Amino acid sequence: MATRHLYLARHGAANAFGELTDIGHQQAGLLGERLAGVPVDAVWHSPLPRAVASAHELARRLPNVPVAEAAELIDHVPYVPSRAETPPSWVGFFDGYDDAEAASGQRLAEALVARFAKVPETTTETTAKGTQRDTHEVLVTHAYPIAWLVRHALDAPPARWLGLNSANTALTVIEYRDGLPPTIVMFNDMSHLPTGLRWTGFPESIRP
Repeated sequence: MATRHLYLARHGAANAFGELTDIGHQQAGLLGERLAGVPVDAVWHSPLPRAVASAHELARRLPNVPVAEAAELIDHVPYVPSRAETPPSWVGFFDGYDDAEAASGQRLAEALVARFAKVPETTTETTAKGTQRDTHEVLVTHAYPIAWLVRHALDAPPARWLGLNSANTALTVIEYRDGLPPTIVMFNDMSHLPTGLRWTGFPESIRP
């Protein structure tokens, strides 16, 4: 039984223009060093510049691993909850979202799940024991798509993506096997980052 291993990471720290900062480059490089011992098959990234730069920075530590864009990984609100589903602190966040924007975000979320949140495609490639080979893919994306994939893996209500934040280049790992629910191996792990590079992307007031 083959397993699909997804290594999800938010892009490195970026400036107000959405470009990776020096700190962001450092963070992405350290994530690449951490993943260097993993048999990575591919690095996928969002089309946005901060994710593109992060993917190519970490891929420098993964020789010969292909790097490619995946439109489904772009930053987007995956689900706009109803008023009854929305925690009071989030109500203002959704002001101005119309039905068309909400539907567009939900289509992207569905496409994200359809492409990545599943067992490996059947191929002719097998291990020495004759079993289907596991796949290992790195997804460099944004906090909301990661939250949506975690929510999906937990089979939680759609609105539960709210508040599942990820720090810059923190690592979340989800595994998919045939006939079993997804397994969340880790969430928002920053052990590859020194103290001074952790928790960027979170408000200062809630950093430990």
